[in-house]
Amino acid sequence: MNHMLSLLIFSPLVGIIALSFLSWKNERAIKLAGLFGTVLPLILVLIAAAGFHSSVSGLQMTEQANWISYTLEGINGSMELKINYELGITGLSLVLLILTAVVAVLAALASWNMRNASKSYFIFFLILELGMLGVFASQNLFLFFIFFEITLIPMFFLIGRWGYADREKAAFSFLIYNGIGSAILLIVFVALFMKTGTMNYGELAKTLASPDGASAGSTFRLSVLVSLLIAFGIKLPIFPLHTWMLRVHVQAPPPIVMLHSGILLKIGAYGLFTFGMGFFPEEFKSLGILIAILGVINLLYGAFLAIVQTDLKKVLAYSSVSHMGIVLIGLAAMNEAGVKGAIFQLVSHGLISALLFFLIGVLYERSGSSDIQDFGGLAAAMPVTAGVLLAGGLASLGLPGMSGFISEFLAFVGLFQTMPIIAAVGTVGIILTAVYILRAVLAVTFGAKKEAHSAFKDLTVLEKVPAFVLLALVLLIGVYPEILSKSLTTVLDTILLGLRG
Repeated sequence: MNHMLSLLIFSPLVGIIALSFLSWKNERAIKLAGLFGTVLPLILVLIAAAGFHSSVSGLQMTEQANWISYTLEGINGSMELKINYELGITGLSLVLLILTAVVAVLAALASWNMRNASKSYFIFFLILELGMLGVFASQNLFLFFIFFEITLIPMFFLIGRWGYADREKAAFSFLIYNGIGSAILLIVFVALFMKTGTMNYGELAKTLASPDGASAGSTFRLSVLVSLLIAFGIKLPIFPLHTWMLRVHVQAPPPIVMLHSGILLKIGAYGLFTFGMGFFPEEFKSLGILIAILGVINLLYGAFLAIVQTDLKKVLAYSSVSHMGIVLIGLAAMNEAGVKGAIFQLVSHGLISALLFFLIGVLYERSGSSDIQDFGGLAAAMPVTAGVLLAGGLASLGLPGMSGFISEFLAFVGLFQTMPIIAAVGTVGIILTAVYILRAVLAVTFGAKKEAHSAFKDLTVLEKVPAFVLLALVLLIGVYPEILSKSLTTVLDTILLGLRG
């Protein structure tokens, strides 16, 4: 049996074990061990990608082992229930695993200036990465839920211990909202298990698509889908379930926001795609208009509020709400262009938001502020930083030749084919995006020069690595989108077949 995925998921434990033996006084060794703990998963995921065959449909690199087995006694007799340890990847999960590993390495580099309890910080950091990797590689609802929960614990401490002034409030807000989502998710998973007797993704999809599964009750199926929409809508987030995310983006340390905006938000969309669209295609189609409207609300609401913000962190926080609306718009289209655009947006936003939050962290470290009014004329003092910030802003507003353009273009093309009126309303959000991005970026990089900025250092050699790598990936996907789409062909065909069926 191929154990590549198990090695990948649990590879951060190597860094955790190494950190546990280091003295808390040895800061340099701690940071090197923390960085190594993220480099190892990146190496393994690249090896997995090299062995992945994009033309082959179905799961690859599968693992399965007996895990939990018990007999349930009932009125109609006994029933044996089994929960197995099951892993496997599709083209979508591979893309998200690569994104996770890349952003984690760069966020670890961005954490190099962490001076407060760095040993505990990197241990929680690696536990968080382990959970994220497990979420995207799982092929069993129970295993998915365990890894999903693993991400909550370290994130709570990373926000509450290493965040800014209102970090405790942000941490508890994160825990309460995501805890509610987890509770809903657990109820849904248990209901599906009791109804079908399996937690395997593939078996669930087949059972629910069979005549017996379809006749299990339209009310049950629709109720489960709406519950999934709420649970993963909290994670995405969907308006009005978004307020916790704004606090996290403002109060958490920038490297952790890189992981949160770049990866953790994508778990919500991944869940809607895999479980919502994958298990209940007909019911998902019936909610298509609702999902499209929610997407447009996200897009416009986030954009309007981003325009009036004076803090760079809040601008990007509302920008994330807006850009996640494009994901919903793409999914609601339920055609190849729309769904592909939604997936492209997941990757594109993951890279762009990680880049912009990293740069805000650099500016905050230099100035102690993220208020737009405290900056101006930064291009004179920090030309490289200003140039990368401007490039990241242009990518975020969808400049052709960058990843943001291709994702937004495909999502809206898909929606115009099915719901042209809703799509037309949504295009206003694209215009507003250009307004708030250019307003914020130009106010920081140009404008009246501040004398205090003359003492600011530009990006150091270490800081240039995350900035240039993220920008290069944004440009690569924008210029050559086939690098993503070729691995998504088979999984898109499978999902779209279910929608047409």
